[in-house]
Amino acid sequence: MVKIESQLKEFAQAGLALFSQRQATYVGATALVAFYINIHMAAFSYAICQLSEYLDYEIAKSVLAWDGEGEAKAAQYLNLQTLSSILSSAAVVQYILIVAFAEGPSLHIGPLFFLFAAALYAAMNNCQVPRVLIARMTLYSAVLIFIPAYDLWVVRPPLNSELWMQLGVVLFVLYFLIECTRSFLNNYKTGRIQLEKLEVERDRVANAFEIQSQFVSVVSHELRTPLTSIKGSLDLMNSGKIGKLPSSFTGVARIAQKNSDRLAFLINDLLDFQKLESGNMAFRFQTLDFENLVREAVSVNEAYGSARNISIKVEAPSEAISIKGDSDRLMQVLTNVLSNAVKFSKRNGTVTISFEKDNSMGRVLIQDNGIGIPPNCEDTVFGAFMQVDGSDSRGHSGTGLGMTITRQILEGHKGTINYVSEEGVGTTFIIALELDDATAGNAKVTAAA
Repeated sequence: MVKIESQLKEFAQAGLALFSQRQATYVGATALVAFYINIHMAAFSYAICQLSEYLDYEIAKSVLAWDGEGEAKAAQYLNLQTLSSILSSAAVVQYILIVAFAEGPSLHIGPLFFLFAAALYAAMNNCQVPRVLIARMTLYSAVLIFIPAYDLWVVRPPLNSELWMQLGVVLFVLYFLIECTRSFLNNYKTGRIQLEKLEVERDRVANAFEIQSQFVSVVSHELRTPLTSIKGSLDLMNSGKIGKLPSSFTGVARIAQKNSDRLAFLINDLLDFQKLESGNMAFRFQTLDFENLVREAVSVNEAYGSARNISIKVEAPSEAISIKGDSDRLMQVLTNVLSNAVKFSKRNGTVTISFEKDNSMGRVLIQDNGIGIPPNCEDTVFGAFMQVDGSDSRGHSGTGLGMTITRQILEGHKGTINYVSEEGVGTTFIIALELDDATAGNAKVTAAA
């Protein structure tokens, strides 16, 4: 049922796609017949062809609008397409026969060539519905033989006549057309089989992805509940609120707390990635002050920077930059990029943040003096579960999801993230977001000094 529905729709789509080509052929043939034979004959035949084209067009539109349900409807459309194809082929045939009869017994170069072209066109473009293809080819083949055979019947020439040669050539051309038809039909069937296999594989992969997504979501949520309890207990122990820990426990408790924090980050990354991949992450857009948002992200990372002797310097913009966005998600973006800048900076270094603004975009530039990124690593930097240093001995931990999540969140805001880098010198990440309408329109690019 699905196969018939898809074949009928493919046939209808092909017919509509080739409409202009058929019209050009009809116009060209009509012009030749009108000039060399008879203008009234050409006009009449052209009108018949246009009526058949209108019928084909209406049936094709109806098939494409069909929802694909109902075996009876499928059979009805199959019969309608077959009937309209026979009528359109008959319109072409009558055109050719009128011209052939007007020429009288002779070498019918024009009519036979047009008939050959029509048959080859059918062989190439009507494989979607074999019944239609057979009907067209049967009619065209019969007329292709009839024209020279009729001349032989009327004239009854000797065997050395060109009329006999014309019949021989027609039989050879007919054999060629049959072989072409078989080849096109076999290629179409092979292509259909391969397409159906690919569709099955696509559905299998989609189902597997859905199961994987659900698994990640369920497992991450189930892990988060006990982890929250463990993390809270460790935080309480290390805070000293329940009493001072024995000195032998202090180091172990801090290691446990550090790794529970790390595990919480990993689980949050997995959950965010799953939401983004499934399209379930919602954004709450509001007008935000870009500088305030950045400074808030800086305050979150100051302790991390201090632990690594990295200072974070913010160069204020010369004028306010307002953007539209989800403050929580943009804070996640900025925090992630800033923490990466601190992580990959050299000890006692500085991370510098500056702003730019043009007609429609506000930008924040986060520059570090770290190890830099090798050339042609953009796919790795923003790829899922990937890091530029992918070795087992890499010096920096993480899921490799942070920058993937960052880019997808920004895409959800119609923003972008890019970078420029030089190995051993440092990297500058550029985050661009659309300005709020109230502040857009100032063409001057501003950057604080």
